Amino acid sequence: MAQKFQASFESLREYQCPDWFRDVKFGIWSHWGPQSVPMFGDWYARYMYVQGSAQYLYHLRHYGHPSKFGYKDLCALWKAENFDPDNLMSLYVKTGARYFVSQAMHHDHFFNYPSQLNRFNAMEVGPKKNICGMWKKAAEKYGLPFGLTEHLGASFSWWNTNKGADEWGPYAGVPYDGNDPAYQDFYHDNREHFLDNHGTMSSWYTSNKKFRQYWLTAMKELIDQFQPDLIYSDGALPFGNENSKAPDDPDYREGLEAVAYLYNTSIEKYGENRAVYQQKDRRPEVYKVGVLDIEKSQLPDILPHPWQTDTCIGNWFYDVRQEFKRPSHIVEMLVDIISKNGTMLLNVLQRPDGSIDDETVWILEEVGKWFAVCAEGVYNTRPWRISGEGETHVLIKGFQEEQTAWTPSDFRYTQKGKTVYAFMMRTPENRTAVLKSFLPEEKVRSVRLLGEGNVPFAQSFGVLTVKLPERMPTEMVNCLAVEME
Repeated sequence: MAQKFQASFESLREYQCPDWFRDVKFGIWSHWGPQSVPMFGDWYARYMYVQGSAQYLYHLRHYGHPSKFGYKDLCALWKAENFDPDNLMSLYVKTGARYFVSQAMHHDHFFNYPSQLNRFNAMEVGPKKNICGMWKKAAEKYGLPFGLTEHLGASFSWWNTNKGADEWGPYAGVPYDGNDPAYQDFYHDNREHFLDNHGTMSSWYTSNKKFRQYWLTAMKELIDQFQPDLIYSDGALPFGNENSKAPDDPDYREGLEAVAYLYNTSIEKYGENRAVYQQKDRRPEVYKVGVLDIEKSQLPDILPHPWQTDTCIGNWFYDVRQEFKRPSHIVEMLVDIISKNGTMLLNVLQRPDGSIDDETVWILEEVGKWFAVCAEGVYNTRPWRISGEGETHVLIKGFQEEQTAWTPSDFRYTQKGKTVYAFMMRTPENRTAVLKSFLPEEKVRSVRLLGEGNVPFAQSFGVLTVKLPERMPTEMVNCLAVEME
């Protein structure tokens, strides 16, 4: 039995990322809950209480004023009546996913599993189903590691808007339903965070000690119930501010205790720690307690430690206004990420009934066709000596994810044993690939085009020239398997 972790940075920095996470490379996430009901995008529960916002206007004109029909009432409309996790998991495995993650709760404080702590949960309100439990059963059926995301930490300050009222119009001064004492357990006793009715947040995490203890108790309940392989926090390690709090700050106490509890639960189950904890503080002195997560962005080059990008095909919750990523964009992002020691978690948008739409199915099937050709260069690989070559780089700017204008001189590399995988970000029109990163002493024995077979090559002073067939195996990124002597 491995030695247990203590709730301290000193102890938790001894963490070693398990190989399963380094091998899987691509996962699918169900970022899904009652906020999908209006099909109007992310942060609905917050902005429906901000007069003049798009969500407020939609809510007012579709459901009624939030003093009469609030978020608690919207939760009751979530039925998940066509939710078929077995069918979806089968599709996700065919797409290429090798781990699966379910949202446990969002900032809206609605739990997707039965809870003794919160009566607003999916077994008692809305679907009357254990959403997380159903996902876990389906993931286990297909042999996928199962993770959970928690967004509860920021909920206390994030949901300050439900304490407001309209500033003008026929309901001016009428308190929103978040002020109803009968529902303070759900809406939080968080008036201390209410600054105005314009969507202002004083801070991501609260200093309220009672809520921090509640968060920790909820995390322990979640871990006890599901014994997950992975937990992700939407923010920095609670309750420190991202990239600012010193590691010896007492604000990290509850967060450290939750991480230690996760790892020690895994040790008790397996005799060793197989669990992964993810948060978004990019300082090594903090992220080394687990795995760094980067939301809707990437890194410029190889990070020595495994990391993850979490992203989505469109908005975080289903949004009828949102354009979806093209399959080629998803594949190109994945290849760039894994070349830098990363893993990609892709949120697949579900409609409120639990189904996914035809466009989403098409996107997943196209990605699956690519994996059928290039999986060898993805799974179980590690970064090569360099991540890639070429002058083109992905845009790294906040939450922007524009599709990169790659050229035929751009390659991304991974490695497995004596095989180096060279992903051609664009296929050259003359069907001659020129790779300039092999050293003269690195002798190439053979070159295969994945999905095709051996292809002619020549190596001179480190320059590797490969002749490609007229018809390539995939219309997206193709991959060369370069076998070294």
